[in-house]
Amino acid sequence: MTKQEMRKPVFIKLEDVQPATKGHNIIVKVVERKIVLDKRRTNGEGLRIAECLIGDETATALFTARNEQIDQMPVGAVVALRNCKVNMHKNFMRLAVDKWGVIKPVEDVDLPTEKINSRNISAVEYELVNVSK
Repeated sequence: MTKQEMRKPVFIKLEDVQPATKGHNIIVKVVERKIVLDKRRTNGEGLRIAECLIGDETATALFTARNEQIDQMPVGAVVALRNCKVNMHKNFMRLAVDKWGVIKPVEDVDLPTEKINSRNISAVEYELVNVSK
């Protein structure tokens, strides 16, 4: 029995992301980070949620970071989002990485802030249309 070889990940650009899809690998730069929820329970457990504006040469988007993911997304960092999914929040796209995905810092990619496209794909509203046959 031979060990199955792992495939190399295929990275896409933010402009190629479609609503309600999953399994994306994207290299982005963190442009902004804002904590939107910071709750502590009586047992000491907490829930922290931050909205991060991320971008590349093609577009920007909102990324929802939870708990320890927030510390992996400092402003100005270039990160690789592996197995990223697109959640729909009030008909707008939000990217997220769940327990099956990974956020890793990328050292060898230079993504200057001035080269990031300001077109925000999370600002586009989508409508679910039922098509009956």
